[in-house]
Amino acid sequence: MNEGKIYTAIGLMSGTSMDGIDAALIRTNGENFLEFGPSYTVPYETEFRDRLRRIIGPAGRAAPGVNDIERYLTILHADAVNGLLNRAGLVAADIDVIGFHGHTVHHDPANAITVQVGGGQLLADWLGIQVVNDFRARDVNSGGEGAPLVPIFHSALLKSVGDLNLPAAILNIGGVSNVTWVGEGDDGFMAFDSGPGNARLNDWVRAHTGADLDQDGAHAAAGRVDEAVLAELLAHEYFDRKPPKSLDRQDFCQDCTQDMNLEDGAATITAFIAQASARAAEHFPKPVKTWIVTGGGRLNPVLMKRLRDATSADVRTADGMGWDGDALEAQAFAYLAVRSIRWLPITFPLTTGVVEPMTGGTLYHPS
Repeated sequence: MNEGKIYTAIGLMSGTSMDGIDAALIRTNGENFLEFGPSYTVPYETEFRDRLRRIIGPAGRAAPGVNDIERYLTILHADAVNGLLNRAGLVAADIDVIGFHGHTVHHDPANAITVQVGGGQLLADWLGIQVVNDFRARDVNSGGEGAPLVPIFHSALLKSVGDLNLPAAILNIGGVSNVTWVGEGDDGFMAFDSGPGNARLNDWVRAHTGADLDQDGAHAAAGRVDEAVLAELLAHEYFDRKPPKSLDRQDFCQDCTQDMNLEDGAATITAFIAQASARAAEHFPKPVKTWIVTGGGRLNPVLMKRLRDATSADVRTADGMGWDGDALEAQAFAYLAVRSIRWLPITFPLTTGVVEPMTGGTLYHPS
Protein backbone atom coordinates (compact mmCIF):
# COMPACT_ATOMS: atom_id res chain seq x y z
CA MET A 1 0.00 0.00 0.00
CA ASN A 2 0.98 3.67 -0.41
CA GLU A 3 3.60 4.35 2.28
CA GLY A 4 3.00 8.10 2.23
CA LYS A 5 -0.77 7.93 2.51
CA ILE A 6 -2.62 9.16 5.58
CA TYR A 7 -5.62 6.90 6.16
CA THR A 8 -8.90 7.87 7.79
CA ALA A 9 -9.84 4.91 9.95
CA ILE A 10 -12.42 3.91 12.53
CA GLY A 11 -11.65 1.50 15.35
CA LEU A 12 -14.22 -0.51 17.29
CA MET A 13 -13.85 -2.17 20.67
CA SER A 14 -16.17 -4.29 22.79
CA GLY A 15 -14.17 -4.99 25.93
CA THR A 16 -14.31 -7.91 28.33
CA SER A 17 -16.07 -5.70 30.90
CA MET A 18 -19.09 -5.81 28.53
CA ASP A 19 -20.19 -2.23 29.09
CA GLY A 20 -20.71 -1.46 25.40
CA ILE A 21 -19.04 -0.58 22.10
CA ASP A 22 -16.54 2.24 21.68
CA ALA A 23 -15.96 3.69 18.21
CA ALA A 24 -13.17 6.16 17.47
CA LEU A 25 -11.93 8.03 14.42
CA ILE A 26 -8.26 8.65 13.70
CA ARG A 27 -6.06 9.68 10.79
CA THR A 28 -2.75 7.84 10.60
CA ASN A 29 -0.12 6.34 8.36
CA GLY A 30 0.04 3.35 10.72
CA GLU A 31 3.43 4.50 11.95
CA ASN A 32 4.38 7.85 13.43
CA PHE A 33 1.49 10.09 12.31
CA LEU A 34 -1.48 10.22 14.68
CA GLU A 35 -4.39 12.64 14.50
CA PHE A 36 -7.46 11.98 16.62
CA GLY A 37 -11.08 12.69 15.75
CA PRO A 38 -14.30 12.20 17.72
CA SER A 39 -15.46 9.05 19.45
CA TYR A 40 -18.86 7.51 20.11
CA THR A 41 -20.17 4.88 22.51
CA VAL A 42 -23.13 2.50 22.25
CA PRO A 43 -23.88 1.04 25.72
CA TYR A 44 -25.16 -2.51 25.85
CA GLU A 45 -28.69 -2.96 27.08
CA THR A 46 -28.95 -5.23 30.11
CA GLU A 47 -30.83 -7.94 28.19
CA PHE A 48 -28.18 -8.19 25.48
CA ARG A 49 -25.33 -8.05 27.99
CA ASP A 50 -26.88 -11.02 29.76
CA ARG A 51 -27.13 -12.91 26.45
CA LEU A 52 -23.52 -12.10 25.66
CA ARG A 53 -22.38 -13.22 29.10
CA ARG A 54 -23.96 -16.65 28.54
CA ILE A 55 -21.59 -17.43 25.67
CA ILE A 56 -18.42 -16.48 27.56
CA GLY A 57 -16.18 -19.49 28.12
CA PRO A 58 -14.75 -22.52 26.29
CA ALA A 59 -18.12 -23.65 24.93
CA GLY A 60 -19.16 -20.17 23.80
CA ARG A 61 -18.74 -20.64 20.06
CA ALA A 62 -20.99 -23.71 20.22
CA ALA A 63 -23.53 -22.24 22.65
CA PRO A 64 -27.20 -22.18 21.63
CA GLY A 65 -28.11 -18.99 19.79
CA VAL A 66 -24.52 -17.84 19.31
CA ASN A 67 -25.06 -17.03 15.63
CA ASP A 68 -27.97 -14.74 16.45
CA ILE A 69 -25.92 -13.07 19.18
CA GLU A 70 -23.02 -12.57 16.78
CA ARG A 71 -25.27 -11.04 14.14
CA TYR A 72 -26.89 -8.66 16.62
CA LEU A 73 -23.48 -7.74 18.05
CA THR A 74 -22.26 -6.92 14.54
CA ILE A 75 -25.30 -4.75 13.81
CA LEU A 76 -24.72 -2.87 17.08
CA HIS A 77 -21.18 -2.18 15.87
CA ALA A 78 -22.63 -0.83 12.63
CA ASP A 79 -24.87 1.46 14.71
CA ALA A 80 -21.76 2.69 16.54
CA VAL A 81 -20.04 3.48 13.25
CA ASN A 82 -23.05 5.34 11.92
CA GLY A 83 -23.34 7.32 15.14
CA LEU A 84 -19.68 8.27 14.89
CA LEU A 85 -20.01 9.26 11.22
CA ASN A 86 -22.94 11.51 12.11
CA ARG A 87 -20.99 13.10 14.94
CA ALA A 88 -17.99 13.69 12.68
CA GLY A 89 -20.05 14.99 9.75
CA LEU A 90 -18.66 12.26 7.48
CA VAL A 91 -20.06 9.56 5.20
CA ALA A 92 -18.93 6.00 4.50
CA ALA A 93 -16.93 7.06 1.44
CA ASP A 94 -14.70 9.21 3.69
CA ILE A 95 -13.45 6.16 5.61
CA ASP A 96 -10.60 4.01 4.31
CA VAL A 97 -10.91 1.10 6.74
CA ILE A 98 -12.57 -0.09 9.95
CA GLY A 99 -10.74 -2.09 12.61
CA PHE A 100 -13.32 -4.47 14.13
CA HIS A 101 -12.08 -6.47 17.09
CA GLY A 102 -15.36 -8.19 17.91
CA HIS A 103 -15.94 -9.56 21.40
CA THR A 104 -13.66 -12.14 23.02
CA VAL A 105 -15.59 -15.10 24.42
CA HIS A 106 -12.64 -17.39 25.13
CA HIS A 107 -8.87 -16.96 25.13
CA ASP A 108 -6.59 -19.97 25.70
CA PRO A 109 -3.32 -19.42 23.82
CA ALA A 110 -1.64 -22.38 25.51
CA ASN A 111 -3.94 -24.53 23.37
CA ALA A 112 -3.77 -22.19 20.35
CA ILE A 113 -7.33 -21.00 20.94
CA THR A 114 -8.69 -17.47 20.79
CA VAL A 115 -12.34 -16.88 19.97
CA GLN A 116 -13.93 -13.53 19.11
CA VAL A 117 -17.50 -13.19 17.87
CA GLY A 118 -18.33 -10.58 15.24
CA GLY A 119 -18.95 -10.89 11.51
CA GLY A 120 -16.36 -8.99 9.48
CA GLN A 121 -18.08 -9.58 6.15
CA LEU A 122 -21.50 -8.65 7.53
CA LEU A 123 -20.14 -5.37 8.92
CA ALA A 124 -18.40 -4.51 5.64
CA ASP A 125 -21.58 -5.24 3.68
CA TRP A 126 -23.79 -3.34 6.12
CA LEU A 127 -21.64 -0.19 6.02
CA GLY A 128 -20.09 -0.31 2.56
CA ILE A 129 -16.59 0.11 4.07
CA GLN A 130 -13.72 -2.39 4.07
CA VAL A 131 -13.20 -4.03 7.46
CA VAL A 132 -10.22 -5.70 9.14
CA ASN A 133 -11.33 -8.36 11.60
CA ASP A 134 -9.85 -11.40 13.40
CA PHE A 135 -6.67 -9.67 14.58
CA ARG A 136 -5.47 -12.38 16.98
CA ALA A 137 -5.75 -15.67 15.10
CA ARG A 138 -2.58 -15.53 13.00
CA ASP A 139 -0.45 -14.78 16.03
CA VAL A 140 -1.98 -17.57 18.15
CA ASN A 141 -1.71 -20.06 15.28
CA SER A 142 1.99 -19.19 15.03
CA GLY A 143 2.67 -19.88 18.71
CA GLY A 144 2.04 -16.39 20.09
CA GLU A 145 -0.20 -15.34 22.96
CA GLY A 146 -2.46 -13.31 20.69
CA ALA A 147 -2.51 -10.54 23.31
CA PRO A 148 -2.01 -7.79 24.08
CA LEU A 149 -2.39 -6.24 20.63
CA VAL A 150 -2.18 -2.54 21.43
CA PRO A 151 1.54 -2.11 22.37
CA ILE A 152 2.66 -0.84 18.97
CA PHE A 153 -0.02 1.88 19.27
CA HIS A 154 1.00 2.64 22.86
CA SER A 155 4.60 3.00 21.71
CA ALA A 156 3.58 5.48 19.00
CA LEU A 157 1.53 7.42 21.55
CA LEU A 158 4.31 7.71 24.11
CA LYS A 159 6.89 8.69 21.55
CA SER A 160 4.59 11.48 20.35
CA VAL A 161 4.76 13.16 23.79
CA GLY A 162 7.67 15.55 23.65
CA ASP A 163 8.12 16.28 27.37
CA LEU A 164 7.72 12.76 28.79
CA ASN A 165 10.76 11.04 30.22
CA LEU A 166 11.10 7.41 29.16
CA PRO A 167 10.95 4.58 30.15
CA ALA A 168 7.23 4.83 30.84
CA ALA A 169 4.36 2.37 31.06
CA ILE A 170 0.78 2.49 29.85
CA LEU A 171 -1.51 0.39 32.03
CA ASN A 172 -4.88 -0.44 30.50
CA ILE A 173 -7.30 -1.50 33.24
CA GLY A 174 -10.16 -2.89 31.20
CA GLY A 175 -11.89 -6.21 31.80
CA VAL A 176 -8.38 -7.69 31.98
CA SER A 177 -5.39 -5.44 32.67
CA ASN A 178 -2.45 -5.17 30.30
CA VAL A 179 0.69 -3.09 30.41
CA THR A 180 3.06 -1.73 27.76
CA TRP A 181 6.62 -0.72 28.70
CA VAL A 182 8.30 1.70 26.30
CA GLY A 183 12.01 2.46 26.61
CA GLU A 184 14.07 5.37 25.42
CA GLY A 185 16.07 5.47 22.22
CA ASP A 186 16.58 1.99 20.82
CA ASP A 187 15.33 0.19 23.95
CA GLY A 188 12.11 -0.74 22.15
CA PHE A 189 8.94 -1.87 23.92
CA MET A 190 7.43 -4.92 25.58
CA ALA A 191 3.96 -5.82 26.83
CA PHE A 192 1.87 -8.44 28.58
CA ASP A 193 -1.38 -8.95 30.47
CA SER A 194 -0.57 -7.82 33.99
CA GLY A 195 -3.50 -9.36 35.84
CA PRO A 196 -7.21 -9.00 36.57
CA GLY A 197 -9.14 -5.89 35.66
CA ASN A 198 -12.63 -4.49 35.95
CA ALA A 199 -14.36 -7.72 34.89
CA ARG A 200 -13.69 -9.41 38.23
CA LEU A 201 -14.85 -6.41 40.27
CA ASN A 202 -17.89 -5.75 38.08
CA ASP A 203 -18.99 -9.39 38.33
CA TRP A 204 -18.71 -9.24 42.13
CA VAL A 205 -20.78 -6.05 42.43
CA ARG A 206 -23.37 -7.28 39.91
CA ALA A 207 -23.86 -10.54 41.81
CA HIS A 208 -24.54 -8.65 45.05
CA THR A 209 -26.40 -5.54 43.91
CA GLY A 210 -27.40 -5.91 40.26
CA ALA A 211 -25.38 -2.78 39.44
CA ASP A 212 -22.83 -2.90 36.64
CA LEU A 213 -19.83 -1.56 38.56
CA ASP A 214 -18.50 -0.20 41.84
CA GLN A 215 -19.29 3.45 41.11
CA ASP A 216 -16.41 5.66 42.29
CA GLY A 217 -15.09 2.71 44.32
CA ALA A 218 -17.74 3.35 46.98
CA HIS A 219 -18.14 -0.29 48.03
CA ALA A 220 -14.38 -0.85 48.17
CA ALA A 221 -13.91 2.32 50.22
CA ALA A 222 -16.40 1.04 52.79
CA GLY A 223 -14.80 -2.40 53.04
CA ARG A 224 -11.74 -4.03 54.58
CA VAL A 225 -9.12 -5.89 52.59
CA ASP A 226 -8.74 -9.53 53.62
CA GLU A 227 -4.95 -9.70 53.61
CA ALA A 228 -4.86 -13.50 53.73
CA VAL A 229 -7.07 -13.85 50.66
CA LEU A 230 -5.12 -11.11 48.89
CA ALA A 231 -1.86 -12.93 49.59
CA GLU A 232 -3.37 -16.15 48.23
CA LEU A 233 -4.44 -14.40 45.03
CA LEU A 234 -1.05 -12.74 44.56
CA ALA A 235 0.72 -16.08 45.07
CA HIS A 236 -0.62 -17.31 41.72
CA GLU A 237 2.18 -18.60 39.52
CA TYR A 238 1.16 -16.23 36.73
CA PHE A 239 2.81 -13.24 38.39
CA ASP A 240 6.23 -14.92 38.52
CA ARG A 241 6.00 -16.22 34.95
CA LYS A 242 8.15 -14.30 32.53
CA PRO A 243 6.34 -12.46 29.74
CA PRO A 244 5.08 -12.56 27.07
CA LYS A 245 1.92 -13.89 28.71
CA SER A 246 -1.82 -13.29 28.49
CA LEU A 247 -5.02 -13.99 30.40
CA ASP A 248 -8.68 -14.86 30.03
CA ARG A 249 -11.22 -12.94 32.13
CA GLN A 250 -12.05 -16.18 33.97
CA ASP A 251 -8.49 -16.78 35.19
CA PHE A 252 -7.59 -16.64 38.93
CA CYS A 253 -9.65 -17.99 41.81
CA GLN A 254 -13.32 -17.17 41.32
CA ASP A 255 -14.36 -18.38 44.79
CA CYS A 256 -11.72 -16.79 47.02
CA THR A 257 -14.00 -13.93 48.08
CA GLN A 258 -17.26 -15.91 48.20
CA ASP A 259 -17.61 -15.80 52.01
CA MET A 260 -17.11 -12.01 52.22
CA ASN A 261 -19.72 -9.31 52.32
CA LEU A 262 -20.13 -6.89 49.40
CA GLU A 263 -17.80 -4.21 50.74
CA ASP A 264 -14.96 -6.45 51.92
CA GLY A 265 -15.05 -8.41 48.68
CA ALA A 266 -14.91 -5.20 46.63
CA ALA A 267 -12.03 -3.88 48.75
CA THR A 268 -10.07 -7.13 48.37
CA ILE A 269 -10.62 -7.41 44.62
CA THR A 270 -9.69 -3.75 44.12
CA ALA A 271 -6.48 -4.26 46.09
CA PHE A 272 -5.76 -7.37 44.00
CA ILE A 273 -6.12 -5.43 40.73
CA ALA A 274 -3.80 -2.67 41.96
CA GLN A 275 -1.08 -4.88 43.43
CA ALA A 276 -1.14 -7.31 40.50
CA SER A 277 -0.68 -4.34 38.17
CA ALA A 278 2.21 -3.01 40.24
CA ARG A 279 3.93 -6.39 40.18
CA ALA A 280 4.25 -6.03 36.42
CA ALA A 281 7.25 -3.79 37.14
CA GLU A 282 9.18 -6.88 38.25
CA HIS A 283 9.42 -7.82 34.58
CA PHE A 284 10.32 -4.43 33.10
CA PRO A 285 13.81 -4.20 31.54
CA LYS A 286 14.31 -0.89 33.34
CA PRO A 287 12.26 0.92 36.01
CA VAL A 288 9.70 3.38 34.72
CA LYS A 289 9.41 6.99 35.78
CA THR A 290 5.72 7.29 34.90
CA TRP A 291 2.66 5.05 34.76
CA ILE A 292 -0.23 6.22 32.57
CA VAL A 293 -3.55 4.52 33.28
CA THR A 294 -6.28 4.08 30.71
CA GLY A 295 -9.44 1.97 30.58
CA GLY A 296 -12.37 2.12 32.97
CA GLY A 297 -10.18 1.48 35.99
CA ARG A 298 -8.78 4.99 35.79
CA LEU A 299 -12.21 6.32 36.85
CA ASN A 300 -12.15 4.42 40.17
CA PRO A 301 -10.46 6.71 42.74
CA VAL A 302 -9.98 3.91 45.28
CA LEU A 303 -8.25 1.73 42.71
CA MET A 304 -6.08 4.64 41.55
CA LYS A 305 -5.01 5.42 45.12
CA ARG A 306 -4.09 1.80 45.76
CA LEU A 307 -2.14 1.74 42.52
CA ARG A 308 -0.20 4.87 43.49
CA ASP A 309 0.57 3.35 46.89
CA ALA A 310 1.67 0.07 45.31
CA THR A 311 3.94 1.60 42.66
CA SER A 312 5.39 4.57 44.56
CA ALA A 313 5.70 6.28 41.19
CA ASP A 314 4.18 9.10 39.17
CA VAL A 315 0.77 7.67 38.20
CA ARG A 316 -1.27 9.70 35.72
CA THR A 317 -4.44 9.10 33.76
CA ALA A 318 -4.65 9.04 29.97
CA ASP A 319 -6.92 12.08 30.18
CA GLY A 320 -4.22 13.92 32.10
CA MET A 321 -1.97 13.37 29.08
CA GLY A 322 -4.53 14.99 26.79
CA TRP A 323 -5.72 11.62 25.46
CA ASP A 324 -9.28 10.28 25.44
CA GLY A 325 -9.13 7.53 28.03
CA ASP A 326 -12.49 6.10 26.97
CA ALA A 327 -11.53 5.87 23.29
CA LEU A 328 -7.90 4.78 23.45
CA GLU A 329 -8.48 1.09 22.78
CA ALA A 330 -10.86 1.77 19.89
CA GLN A 331 -8.27 4.19 18.48
CA ALA A 332 -5.71 1.41 18.75
CA PHE A 333 -7.77 -0.91 16.54
CA ALA A 334 -8.13 1.81 13.92
CA TYR A 335 -4.32 2.11 13.97
CA LEU A 336 -3.89 -1.68 13.78
CA ALA A 337 -6.29 -1.89 10.83
CA VAL A 338 -4.14 0.56 8.89
CA ARG A 339 -1.02 -1.42 9.76
CA SER A 340 -2.79 -4.60 8.63
CA ILE A 341 -3.71 -3.28 5.19
CA ARG A 342 -0.18 -1.92 4.84
CA TRP A 343 1.13 -5.38 5.78
CA LEU A 344 3.04 -3.96 8.76
CA PRO A 345 3.53 -6.10 11.88
CA ILE A 346 1.06 -5.79 14.75
CA THR A 347 2.55 -8.40 17.12
CA PHE A 348 6.14 -8.89 18.19
CA PRO A 349 8.38 -11.31 20.10
CA LEU A 350 8.33 -9.08 23.21
CA THR A 351 4.57 -8.49 23.16
CA THR A 352 3.01 -11.86 22.35
CA GLY A 353 6.00 -14.20 22.15
CA VAL A 354 5.59 -14.84 18.44
CA VAL A 355 8.89 -15.88 16.83
CA GLU A 356 9.17 -12.82 14.59
CA PRO A 357 7.21 -9.60 14.02
CA MET A 358 3.95 -10.55 12.37
CA THR A 359 1.07 -8.79 10.71
CA GLY A 360 -2.46 -9.96 11.33
CA GLY A 361 -6.13 -9.49 10.61
CA THR A 362 -8.43 -10.55 7.79
CA LEU A 363 -9.58 -7.93 5.28
CA TYR A 364 -13.22 -7.97 4.16
CA HIS A 365 -14.41 -5.92 1.19
CA PRO A 366 -18.07 -4.97 0.87
CA SER A 367 -19.84 -7.44 -1.41
